[in-house]
Amino acid sequence: ERGLLAIRKELDLYANLRPAKCFPMLVDASPLKRQIVEGTDLMVIRELTGGLYFGEPRGVERFADGGARAINTMAYTSREVERIARIGFEVARKRRRRLTSVDKVNVLVVSQLWREVVTRVGQEYPDVTLDHILVDNCAMALVRRPTQFDTIVTENTFGDILSDEAAILAGSMGMLPSASLGGSVGLYEPVHGTAPDIAGQGIANPIAAILSSAMLLRYSLNMEKDADRVDQAVLRVLDAGHRTADIAAAGARPRGTREMGDLIVREVERQY
Repeated sequence: ERGLLAIRKELDLYANLRPAKCFPMLVDASPLKRQIVEGTDLMVIRELTGGLYFGEPRGVERFADGGARAINTMAYTSREVERIARIGFEVARKRRRRLTSVDKVNVLVVSQLWREVVTRVGQEYPDVTLDHILVDNCAMALVRRPTQFDTIVTENTFGDILSDEAAILAGSMGMLPSASLGGSVGLYEPVHGTAPDIAGQGIANPIAAILSSAMLLRYSLNMEKDADRVDQAVLRVLDAGHRTADIAAAGARPRGTREMGDLIVREVERQY
C-alpha cells in the first residue's frame, strides 16, 4: 500500500476512477437484494494525492508522563480541488451527465472550500447536473438506493471508503477495473489484489483486467468506440452464460482464466 501511494505521488496521479456496475446477468451475485442493485452503474472519482494521507504536520508526539498525541492533517488547495472537479465533470459528460460531490461541509473547513470550488467549476459545465451530499448520507444511499448515482467525486479519505463500499454492488472484486489519472500519465489496474492464494491455478477472473484496458482506451487514448467494443464483448460472453469460479452458480462448470479471456477476445474480434 505504501509503495502504491508513493507511485501515485511521484507520477502525480491525482484522480482515481472506480466504476461499480451490476451486470444484468449477475444481479443475484450481489449481496444486496435484486430490487436494490438492479440497474446500478456508477463511477466513484477519488482525489488521490491530498487530504489526510499526505497532509502535514503528521506524526506522534510523546509526553513525559507516558501519554501521546497523534496528528494527521486534512488539507487541500483550491487548485487541487479544481483539477479533480474538472475530471469529475468531464467523466460525467461521457456518462449520464450527473455529478454528485461528496463532502462534510457541516463540520470540516476543508469541505467548505471543496464545495465552493466544485460549485464554481460546475458553472463551466451547464450540461452536467451537479448536486452535493454529505459523506455519511452518501454511504447510506449507496446501499439503500445505489441507482440514484451516476458519477461521484470526493476527496481522498472519503473516496477510499466509498469506493470500497461501492465495490460490493458488483458481486465480485474480479469484475472491477480502475484508472488513476494525472497530467500525462495513466495507471490502469484491476481493483482486486494479487490473490496469492490462487496463484498458478488458472482460475482468476480476468474481466477486471480486461475492463481496465477498456478504460485505458476511453480515458487516455480517446478511443471511445474501441472501448465500447471491449465492454460489449464482456457483456456478450457473460450473457452467453460463461462464468469464472468467483461468479459461477453452485454446480455450474466455471471457465478458467485463459478460457474466459479467449472467449472475450473472440467477441472483440467479431466486431471488427
